[in-house]
Amino acid sequence: MSRRRQHKIGVALAGGGPLGAIYEIGALVALQDALQGMSFTECDVYVGVSSGGVLAAGLANGLTPRDIHAMFIENDTSGEAFDPEILLKPAFAEYIRRFASIPGLAVQAMEHWFADPFSKGFFASFQRLGRAIPTGVFDNVGFSSFLKQLLSVPGRTDDFRELSHKLFLVATDLDSGKAIPFGAPGWDHVPISRAVQASAALPGLFPPVEIDGRHYVDGALMKTLHASVALKEGAKLLLCVNPLVPFNADLTHDDDDGWGERISLIDRGLPAVMSQTFRAIIHSRMKVGMDRYRSEYPDADVLLFEPAQGDAEMFFANVFSYASRKRLAQHAYERTLADLRRRREQLRPILAAHGVALDEDLLDHGRRRPITAGSPPMRKLPPRHRAAIDLTHTLDRLDAALKTRAPAT
Repeated sequence: MSRRRQHKIGVALAGGGPLGAIYEIGALVALQDALQGMSFTECDVYVGVSSGGVLAAGLANGLTPRDIHAMFIENDTSGEAFDPEILLKPAFAEYIRRFASIPGLAVQAMEHWFADPFSKGFFASFQRLGRAIPTGVFDNVGFSSFLKQLLSVPGRTDDFRELSHKLFLVATDLDSGKAIPFGAPGWDHVPISRAVQASAALPGLFPPVEIDGRHYVDGALMKTLHASVALKEGAKLLLCVNPLVPFNADLTHDDDDGWGERISLIDRGLPAVMSQTFRAIIHSRMKVGMDRYRSEYPDADVLLFEPAQGDAEMFFANVFSYASRKRLAQHAYERTLADLRRRREQLRPILAAHGVALDEDLLDHGRRRPITAGSPPMRKLPPRHRAAIDLTHTLDRLDAALKTRAPAT
């Protein structure tokens, strides 16, 4: 169905750690339910950065947003449930390697200082001991292994070159500062799971990932979305999801979020201050990029979906709590539908130009019941409507599996 479209459709997913991934999952389920005439497993090009790369890799492999929700939020997919604690395993290999370097570094520092102790400061000579500090606290090798196993079952692939659709996972070359789009020619030999690991290696949290003798870190260091990668591939409709926005306590309403008093981030300590700083930096940079896309690709429609800046639920969520994960995904689902309702007059003609329509019936039914792995949780929808959506999702998964298994011609 989607392969007959005249215009290419793309998806670009930004990073944001576990928190961002959970929000993006809920948002993607809402978009899949609300957009008629397209399937998120049949887009022409996918771009993922950091945690967004995990979801982009899943979509490109034929996993629907609801499949991904079942794995990462519900944890009810047999043999494929994700435990977020896998991200909290200490980087023991990095600790040992750095610790083993201390004696040699200490000897070098002493030799440097004793060579001319009067002109070379003590601290200047011994600053090289900083090389013994680990480059990451946690080890994301376990997550890479989980993803490799996830993509190794029949109907999926860990090889960019075997995909039916274009997939790009962007990481940053640590030594050059250049953005590297794994999946592009010359970079498509790297396993998808390894590319995801590199793209999501947030400096300080995870050690850089070595690939072909180079070291790579989080792709968000250079850009937030890297949407230009999809636009250069010819995408004329690009759906972007950015889960991290700076928080504005002045926009928080008690009746919406249940907060009984005005929120002050300074009272929340350093984590809240650092989170706000990081969000502000990446969001302002993304706004500059979105303006540039409009001027450089005037024939393309770039649609951005993100939380409201007064969204306290999104800012303060505990992503390692099972209940919080489910609540946040549901929250993202409802807020994305509300965003579509609010912007429907603007979006309707844009989507129509690409053969996509809004499900007006869905948007008019208010808040939804919790997301489940089965049919979309819509109140008061006719049974035939729910059955049609279930059938569409099943056919999408079957079509993706057949295309992956089909012999090359």
